Amino acid sequence: MTQILPAPTVHVKDGIVFANSRDVADFFGKRHDHVLRDVDQVIENISSPNLGGPWFRQIVAFDEGANREIRSFDMTRDGFTLLVMGYTGPKAMEFKVRYIQQFNDMEESLRKPALPDLSDPVVLQTLILEQCSKRIEAERRADMAERKVEAASATVAAFDRIAGADNSMCVTDAAKTLQIRPKALFDWMSGHGWTYRRPGKAGWLAYQDKIQAGLLEHKVATVSRPDGTEKVAESVRVTGKGLAKLARAVPGAKVPTNGGLNLDAAE
Repeated sequence: MTQILPAPTVHVKDGIVFANSRDVADFFGKRHDHVLRDVDQVIENISSPNLGGPWFRQIVAFDEGANREIRSFDMTRDGFTLLVMGYTGPKAMEFKVRYIQQFNDMEESLRKPALPDLSDPVVLQTLILEQCSKRIEAERRADMAERKVEAASATVAAFDRIAGADNSMCVTDAAKTLQIRPKALFDWMSGHGWTYRRPGKAGWLAYQDKIQAGLLEHKVATVSRPDGTEKVAESVRVTGKGLAKLARAVPGAKVPTNGGLNLDAAE
């Protein structure tokens, strides 16, 4: 009948996996004092500063019943490997492999995040609060995203409504609609190739390419002078398409999204 060996014993201290010399002695069927002798010999052989590291930690306890100190060693994987190199026998290789596998399993478990203890009320409450906080934050972000989409949709609809309007308005009314100063709009249009003045003339004229693009148009009116004579006056007017383009291009301009646009007003 095949004998089932118990699992080798390892433990963790300061995040490092150790095996204790007493457990090693029990697992390999050796006397503990013989294992201590072997550890002492290994330590002596690696006493050079160029060899080894903190592979062995001596533990000393006082046995009151025996009225004497007893000692053991905690050893790392490397310390264990050095110790058992010389162990031989029918089962020695199997014992070594099982112990090394136990080191591997424990080190792997240390690399994995520990699962929370849900039986602890404090831990459970903390997890619930964290999940609630994450859910609230997710809902807040979703609400913000929805508001942005709604605002963008309203803006697009306003641009479409403006651009599709048939009538036009004077530059001053266009500035009021875009919520900027009239002078700022006049200056921007003259500085960006929309309008110009003839030398010696006070009125503004639209560049032909802007008229052809449907952004601006001219209004021609006959004005009576006090002496009874008449003169022809021209003024630049902004079309719905032009207003939509200005709303996108002029710094500080705002497109009306609340139905306040009125392109039907005529001078």
